[in-house]
Amino acid sequence: MTITTAQDFLFQRIKNLLPPQKTIVDVISELLNISNDSAYRRIRGETLLVLDEVSILCNHFHISLDQLLAIRSNSVLFQNIRVDSNYSYEQYLQELVQLMQQADVFLNKEIIYLTKDIPIFHNFYFTPLAEFRYYFWMKNILRHPDFSDKQFQFGLLPTTIASYSKELIRLYTKIPSVEIWNTECVNSTISQIEFCKDSGQFLNATDIKKIYEALEMTMLHLQSQAEKGYKYLPGEEIQKREVEFRFFYNRVILGDNTILVTADQSKMAYMNYDVLNYLTTTDDIFCDQRHEELKNIMRKSTLISKTSEKQRNVFFNILLTKIYDRKNILS
Repeated sequence: MTITTAQDFLFQRIKNLLPPQKTIVDVISELLNISNDSAYRRIRGETLLVLDEVSILCNHFHISLDQLLAIRSNSVLFQNIRVDSNYSYEQYLQELVQLMQQADVFLNKEIIYLTKDIPIFHNFYFTPLAEFRYYFWMKNILRHPDFSDKQFQFGLLPTTIASYSKELIRLYTKIPSVEIWNTECVNSTISQIEFCKDSGQFLNATDIKKIYEALEMTMLHLQSQAEKGYKYLPGEEIQKREVEFRFFYNRVILGDNTILVTADQSKMAYMNYDVLNYLTTTDDIFCDQRHEELKNIMRKSTLISKTSEKQRNVFFNILLTKIYDRKNILS
């Protein structure tokens, strides 16, 4: 690929990633701190980009240099979204909210979620479950020093975390989505509750019961959304909405947590690892391959939203029975 062709490719890629209300000239001018006239000359290829400018644009739009330079290899450039001492859980949620806001402005958008656990969005519908997940992640996954000797109690969730969590699910209900579940998806949450119970991290059994009740309500709310074929928040007035929700019962594979976001002409893939962390890429070849693989899994799975009532009831009864069994043991 020649320099001018690479530059043309870069600006075309950026155009595809921009929401409809933004112009490429204004965005380039702001990012590179240059005049609109200088931005025009770069977009038209009259002025070649310098390496620092390429770096700024590629980093901002998460564009692979391999793609830009047409390097033919099996390598894919990923961005690492990892919660650690330099990147807090609050920042993690804030960035997820920003990504959802960016996706929401596109006319044609969709989220495809192949999951082996409960997708992160659904953890935040009901406060007891949201508080437990926050506690579990902070103490047992992130090993935050403030939680080293702390037992679970309600009221630990900071208001900023609660606010971001609620905004995240509000935005999620606005974007058409496909979720591909299997009957193992609830197991990890149950295992985490039982681990905390067995290791003495709960002060009393009443709190555990409230968390299981919130998990039960989450599954019932999901079942209701699947039945109607659209998403809505708990307590929201139920009415026909434009936001489609397709729910698949997958008995083919126990896949990894994979998210593919499509927005007009662009795609972005998220590959989950170590519970909360993600590798993400906009590499066209990789995203197209993942898209085809996800569509193949959907073809082999059973669509249980708006149709297949018997299969839908069977699926959710399996999940709910697992929760009921644990509640009965507590009783």
